[in-house]
Amino acid sequence: MKKGLLILLCFPFIGFGQVYIPDANFKAYLVGTTAINTNSDTEIQVSEATAFNGAINCANMNISDLTGIETFTNLTSLNCNYNYLTSLDLSNSTILTELNCKSNDLISIDLSNNLNLSWLDCNDNYLTNLDLNQNLTLIYLDCAYNQLTNLNVNNNIILIEIHCENNQLTSLDVSNNDSLFGFDCEENLLTNLDVSNNTALVYFFCSMNQLISLDLRNGNNNNMLWWDSGSPIPGISVSNNPYLNCINVDDSSYCNSNWLSEMDPQHYYSNNCPPSAIEEKTTDKEILKVTDLLGRETKQTNQPLFYIYDDGTVEKRIVIE
Repeated sequence: MKKGLLILLCFPFIGFGQVYIPDANFKAYLVGTTAINTNSDTEIQVSEATAFNGAINCANMNISDLTGIETFTNLTSLNCNYNYLTSLDLSNSTILTELNCKSNDLISIDLSNNLNLSWLDCNDNYLTNLDLNQNLTLIYLDCAYNQLTNLNVNNNIILIEIHCENNQLTSLDVSNNDSLFGFDCEENLLTNLDVSNNTALVYFFCSMNQLISLDLRNGNNNNMLWWDSGSPIPGISVSNNPYLNCINVDDSSYCNSNWLSEMDPQHYYSNNCPPSAIEEKTTDKEILKVTDLLGRETKQTNQPLFYIYDDGTVEKRIVIE
């Protein structure tokens, strides 16, 4: 009888306890948000957290730990930009549609349970891996300024914007992203880039890479733009790609006449570049220098080398000795 009475006395508290929130700044935000702290006390109850269906915006609040966020199972949007987070548990936030977590100290993010995510901004962190295979509803991705060496967006077929600049990507396949409107992949290590399937592409930036080939024949060149001093202008940003010569475009005459592209002196447009991207203007040419992947002159073999000729063309070779 006494045991039964004890169970009955404890029962009302099961599921209605307090959420454990160790970070004082995060707790202060939650307690001060009347839409969350509906009884206006000094704690967040589990019932309050699970009942909340909306957005949490705790950006720039000197937060280093978001423990407690996992209790908000009906969270639709989270903005925790400009904090000091190293980890983030959103596995219970299955209806989350928008995540902004840029300018933190995040090493990894597990988004495998966030199947409704449409907006992801994880710019300026320390991510080395980003698995988006389950995020089929993603339309906006900004993962710039991280340490990514690979990025797979093959399953994210409704993406409209990709910002992946300032990473360590050596390859990137966007052939499945035919809704892509804006694409910035500057400052990576890309050697080949093909956007010919991206027929909706307008804004395009690929400068500061190691490109050898670039195919822009997407049927939409007359609408393509890049930004210069805050204003959109016709063309592309492709400068600082020292090993790139021929650029495949829809209509080279149109591009030469209308594009105000940011280019290197050796870059030129063609309707059909040869597979080796070697300029077709002359067959008599002499080697000016041989460089490694970093552009340094070298005579060493057993590594990828770039042979630069006096007509401005470049050949990539690997000499094994």
